[in-house]
Amino acid sequence: MNPTERDAVLRRVAAALTTILHPVTGDDIVSSGRVREMEVLDDGTVRFKFALQADDPGTLVRHARSAAETVEGVHKVKIDISLPAAGAPLPKSKSPLRAGNVPAPTPNPNLIPGVRHIVAVSSGKGGVGKSTVAVNVATALAQAGRRVGLLDADIYGPNVPTMFGEKRKPRVVGDKGQEKMEPLDAYGVRLMSLGFLLDEGQAAIMRGPMIAGILKQFLGEVAWGELDVLIVDMPPGTGDAQLSLVQTIRLDGVVMVTTPQDVSTGDVLRGIHMFERTNTRVLGVVENMSGFICPCCGQRYEIFGRAGGRRLAEQTGVDFLGEVPLEIPVREGGDVGVPIVISQPESPAALALRAVADAVMARIEAPAAVA
Repeated sequence: MNPTERDAVLRRVAAALTTILHPVTGDDIVSSGRVREMEVLDDGTVRFKFALQADDPGTLVRHARSAAETVEGVHKVKIDISLPAAGAPLPKSKSPLRAGNVPAPTPNPNLIPGVRHIVAVSSGKGGVGKSTVAVNVATALAQAGRRVGLLDADIYGPNVPTMFGEKRKPRVVGDKGQEKMEPLDAYGVRLMSLGFLLDEGQAAIMRGPMIAGILKQFLGEVAWGELDVLIVDMPPGTGDAQLSLVQTIRLDGVVMVTTPQDVSTGDVLRGIHMFERTNTRVLGVVENMSGFICPCCGQRYEIFGRAGGRRLAEQTGVDFLGEVPLEIPVREGGDVGVPIVISQPESPAALALRAVADAVMARIEAPAAVA
């Protein structure tokens, strides 16, 4: 490998490592000084030091290795890990890479210029109905006359195709060299999901750093057109997808979805802190599955506890956007591809979800009034 090739590999590895972000601080591992003294050897081996802090998750090193291994031209990765003394500040290096600094990605406000507002719907854990909220909020806004798009950013578990009953493949439109994918349309909502591009039952097997590239493609290489709001259905947790999104585009805010029980609200609390550390506005908390009213006797059962979402909102100082009751038609609608706001618009769940949609739009259209 000649010097020119080594420099090219070094730049590509450096760029890949800037996509690895600390789950608490949101800093990438290059600009924060964790990755230092990188070099590429003649045989394609990449070697660098990693200044792991005592409170850093061990996954940072694993993610760094995975990111470097996926780079073209890299044959082997060697990482020298050092753990500074307890309480020692993280060393700041003005030149962490021998080839020079590679700045961390910053949000691009012009990536999708026709979209007025972008709102993420997120959660701390899976199974809380995050996609149900995203799908029904998007549909409710479309029913109200808004121009709405829905991006399914849950790369590993894309549920939007099923919940809208869509199995078509997106068309490619545009002139040669400027082609874009055309979103599908269901119930007035423009849709894009990796699920539209995979065969039924096919798994999305990819490493974390690849998610950033897919999200950027779905944002900038899809013909979204003019939209009042783009809803982004996030995967659960505080991982690569969340951090990649806030580094790629500037969100108007994020809606956090929880169920009432402590195991869910505790995870959502961590998600709220993560978004706050990345300077992302948390619009509020939605409590899903807040109670089940028996259709036979009318008695209410608090299957997952009571008022956990409201307590979480009070604890964190964010708005409480509402409670969505647990109803069988919500699940049935998701399975057959008809959102509850369409199938049973006067049901308690549909009314609650429509109120959430109104509350979200009120906050992003009049931020000064609700901040």
